[in-house]
Amino acid sequence: MTIAILLCNFILYGQDSKSYYILGLDRYIQGAYSMAIKDFDRAIELDPYSDDAYCYRGSAKQKLKIYSMAIKDLDKAIELDPYNWRNYSFRASYKSEQKDYTGAILDYSKAIDLDSNQWSNYYFRGFEKAKLKDHRGAILDYSKAIRLNPKKENVYIARGYSKHNLKDYGGAILDFNKAIGLNPNNGDAYNGRGLSKISLNQKESGCVDLSKAGELGETRAYEFIQELCNN
Repeated sequence: MTIAILLCNFILYGQDSKSYYILGLDRYIQGAYSMAIKDFDRAIELDPYSDDAYCYRGSAKQKLKIYSMAIKDLDKAIELDPYNWRNYSFRASYKSEQKDYTGAILDYSKAIDLDSNQWSNYYFRGFEKAKLKDHRGAILDYSKAIRLNPKKENVYIARGYSKHNLKDYGGAILDFNKAIGLNPNNGDAYNGRGLSKISLNQKESGCVDLSKAGELGETRAYEFIQELCNN
C-alpha cells in the first residue's frame, strides 16, 4: 500500500470528493482499475462536476474494456471542461483503441491546441498518422515531440520506422542508434535498425541486429531472420 493510499484512508473521514479522487488516481496508477473506479464513483457522487474524476474513470473503464461506459465518461469530462487538454488526449486514446484513427487525430490536435507543450500528444498523434500511412506527417509530429522531450527512446524508434517506410534507411538507422543509446535493452530499436541495414545491403550487420532484437524479447525478429537472413 502506497503512502498516498495510507494518507487518503486517513483523511477520508471528511468524505470530500478530492480525497476519493486522489485515492482513485493512486490506484489507477498502480493498475488497480476496478478499485479506482469505485473511488471515482464516490468522488463524482460528492462532486458531479469533477471532470478529472470522469476522465480517469472513463480511462479505467477503457483499460477494463468496458467500452460503452468508458466513452460516456470521457465525453462527460469534455462537456464539463472543454479547455482541459487531458480530457481530449484520453478520449483520443479510446478512439485509437476502437480503430477510429482519424477521430483520435482530431482529439490529439485539440489537446495540442489547448497546450502545445505536451510532448506525448505529438508522439501519439504521429503514431495515429503512421497507422494511416501518413509517414511524413508522423515524422513532423515525432520531431516536435523530440524537441520537447529528447529522452524518450520510443519516439526515436517510431520516427525511425516512418523514415524506413519512406525508404530513408540512413535516417532511420540514425534514429534507431539514438534509441539504442538511450536504452540498449530495447529490442524494437535493434529490430528496426536491422531491417534498415538489410535494406541498404548491409545484410550481415542487419541480421546480427535482428538476432539481438530476438534475444531482447522482440519475437517478430525471428520471423524476419527466417525471411531475410537464411538464404
